[in-house]
Amino acid sequence: MRLQGLLAANPAARIFIDPPYTAGGKRAGSRLYAHSEIAHARIFETLAESGADFLMTYDCAPLVVELVQSHGFQCVTVQMKNGHHVRIPELVITRDRLFS
Repeated sequence: MRLQGLLAANPAARIFIDPPYTAGGKRAGSRLYAHSEIAHARIFETLAESGADFLMTYDCAPLVVELVQSHGFQCVTVQMKNGHHVRIPELVITRDRLFS
């Protein structure tokens, strides 16, 4: 179902998005997922056009930061551990400010 159809059917819906991390040339998503080729800009465009409330996690890559800013979204950086137990930054993105 397309996003607009989902929202029309349930206007109170909240969306969680966790795309494969392939922005900025990252390869982790390519290794982990069969369908890892993502139109990153299109995800952001679709969310901007939809007006949906969402929470999205993404790799902290310059392309993603640019997409967040160009669509007027908000983000915070959190530290997560990868499969090698190394702490790396990850973005949590929403339409509205998460923290004051």
